[in-house]
Amino acid sequence: MAFAESAPVGGRRSWAPLLAVCAGYFMVILDVTALNVAVPVIGRELTASLTGIQWITDGYTLVFAGFLLTGGALGDRLGNRRVFCWGVAVFTLSSAACALAVDTPFLVAARLVEGLGAALIVPGSLALLQQSYPASAARSRAFGLWGSMAGVAAAAGPLLGGLLVSTLGWRWVFLVNLPVGVACLLLTLRHVSRSPRHPSRALDWPAQCAVVAAVALLTAALNEAGRRGWSDPAVLAGVGLAALAAVAFAVRERLARSPVLPPSLLRSRAMSGGAAVGLLFNFGFYGMVFTASLEFQRQRGFSALGTGLALFPAVAMTMFASVLSGRLARRTGDRPLVVSGMLLAGLGLTGWAAAGTDPAYPLLVAPMMAAGFGTSFALTGSTATVMGAAPAEYSGAASALFNTTRQIGSATGVALGGSLLASAADYGTGLRVSMAVGALAYLTAAALAWLCVPARPDQT
Repeated sequence: MAFAESAPVGGRRSWAPLLAVCAGYFMVILDVTALNVAVPVIGRELTASLTGIQWITDGYTLVFAGFLLTGGALGDRLGNRRVFCWGVAVFTLSSAACALAVDTPFLVAARLVEGLGAALIVPGSLALLQQSYPASAARSRAFGLWGSMAGVAAAAGPLLGGLLVSTLGWRWVFLVNLPVGVACLLLTLRHVSRSPRHPSRALDWPAQCAVVAAVALLTAALNEAGRRGWSDPAVLAGVGLAALAAVAFAVRERLARSPVLPPSLLRSRAMSGGAAVGLLFNFGFYGMVFTASLEFQRQRGFSALGTGLALFPAVAMTMFASVLSGRLARRTGDRPLVVSGMLLAGLGLTGWAAAGTDPAYPLLVAPMMAAGFGTSFALTGSTATVMGAAPAEYSGAASALFNTTRQIGSATGVALGGSLLASAADYGTGLRVSMAVGALAYLTAAALAWLCVPARPDQT
């Protein structure tokens, strides 16, 4: 598929490129968060098992995570704007296919294609922002607003998803992507400059396949652990093969003539540490949202709309935390903000785990707010850390690395949370263990951020 190339309208300070790029990212995040409250309803209507429900969520996420590095490499090679537009088109068309699903296998297959579209969109989004706003202050504001857009989508998703499911039906959770996708495509073609291309840079297909295998095997093993048990040979084999695939990727990157990212960048504390922080905070946040959604609907009897309202304290905090951290970073640097955000989020999930097996809903409001605010507060600083560690010609690959680790975190958070709920003696105990694991992930991220995130933006 080819798209006409057009020059941007307006100068570098125009808001149009930011709006165009964020529209695509908004669509990707909205799809994830809106689906969280719709999944139990979809499962009932399509008679899906708990494992099937997890695959509706994780089928998308594992393809998204697995192919992000491919999307970033294609963007650097063919032009980030071109690949971004391809991704928007694929995502929009596959969303229509999801809305037409007649059974669980069809929906899972359509979600896999949707995940591929997202994998082409997200690496280009950060790379295009870096291209459109080269000045440090403008780029920092753009990254903050990019993160805030995720917060807006995260806040709107559960409410919009619950409203659509309660009124028009779950298929409209996917149909709402169609007008957003069309608008994003038109805005990008009109207002975003053509991106530099590096056609001589070969794609390292063995490394890409190793990433896909590692993500798919790990997610499948975690999904099946709840049904088969953690000691089942198939589960252990899946985890072992995932680790082997990750090692194969690392070895291939050391030997490849044209690696996805130069080894010197991967050895950078800012690059690798920032990516690991992203994995951990996505693990904690999306695992919390998924398990809480199941808790509110299956155990407390909330409707889809009621679940969206119940989750609102968590996701509403993300709407302004990224913007706030983007403004503060220019005074304090990124490290204090990332560390404090992770500590706050960890404290929130610790509070939930300590609240008992059947706490009253008001006791959960403060923990959810802390987790939502802390996660989004750390997003801008970790994004700036990873993108600042890479030269411009590797911006797509750096963005892909950061978002790959984040989506691996999302996939494993959802999969492990679902498995803990399925394998625990009772639902409340499984939920407390899930929240405790999420809190541990946040606290580990705080320690990593203290060691790896530069204290000031000019430090790498």
